Amino acid sequence: MPYLPELTFRLSRAAAALPEDVRCRHAAFLRGAERPEGGFPGRAGSGDPYYTSFALRGLLILGELDADLARRAGAFLAAGAGQPAGAVELFALLSSAVLIEAAGGGDCLTDAGLEPAGLVEQVLDPRRCPDGGVAKSARSGVSSTYHTFLAALCREMVGLPPGDAQEIAAMLLARQREDGGFVELPVMHRSGVNPTAAAVALLRMVDALDERLCDGAARFLGAMQSAQGGLRAHAAVPAADLLSTFTGMVALDDVGKSGHLDAAAARHFVNSLALPHGGFLAATYDERPDVEYTFYGIAASALLAA
Repeated sequence: MPYLPELTFRLSRAAAALPEDVRCRHAAFLRGAERPEGGFPGRAGSGDPYYTSFALRGLLILGELDADLARRAGAFLAAGAGQPAGAVELFALLSSAVLIEAAGGGDCLTDAGLEPAGLVEQVLDPRRCPDGGVAKSARSGVSSTYHTFLAALCREMVGLPPGDAQEIAAMLLARQREDGGFVELPVMHRSGVNPTAAAVALLRMVDALDERLCDGAARFLGAMQSAQGGLRAHAAVPAADLLSTFTGMVALDDVGKSGHLDAAAARHFVNSLALPHGGFLAATYDERPDVEYTFYGIAASALLAA
């Protein structure tokens, strides 16, 4: 099974173990964020395709993505769809379209006059790099670990292979550092949780994970757990955040080494960011929830419940 559907299934199955009141209040928060045009915003303003994708994914894993909401979101995306600016925007559009269609909301890409495989090539081809990776922008010329991962997910969603497996594996292996983690760009020396999670998932997609890589990544991710219980983005950051906690947990699950994390401490951290009326904060210093971090919170809670 392709990586993204498999991860979505993992999260959905795990979320079923959450208490009903927890599922209901976070679903209510997400539904309450919908704008009249059918999209979902960031922390202010009108609907945005990026945040809409997180709201849809959160509702899906909670079992709360119905056809009516999906149709409204599809109409919003179709009305504003054009060529995405990069891999982030492309992933948001494609992943939303898949969820909308699966929920009975129609084919918003066809409604917008877009052909998925052609769209993927149009967006990604100018960003391809000689090492087999994908750059953040056409002007960069340097492949990004995260954008290469997103590009591979986009290609899988339209039935294309993730890329040249040998080139991608070689590029990523050159980015693993002595602490076992991975970096976002080749010039970087400090490993990060999110690049490590992206690298682990991508190596799994191209069938290039081995026990040494898994052990190293797990060792690094375990070391990033802070006294708060959550994971820090990298060693120089003092505070944990929900994004790093979620992606680190997924990566540990990917390599079969979730035991490297103190689950009770992580659960305490994630629960401390959940608001009584629904929604999650990004970190302990945050003051306002949004749909993106609510997705991370729901998904992290689900993995911990499982």
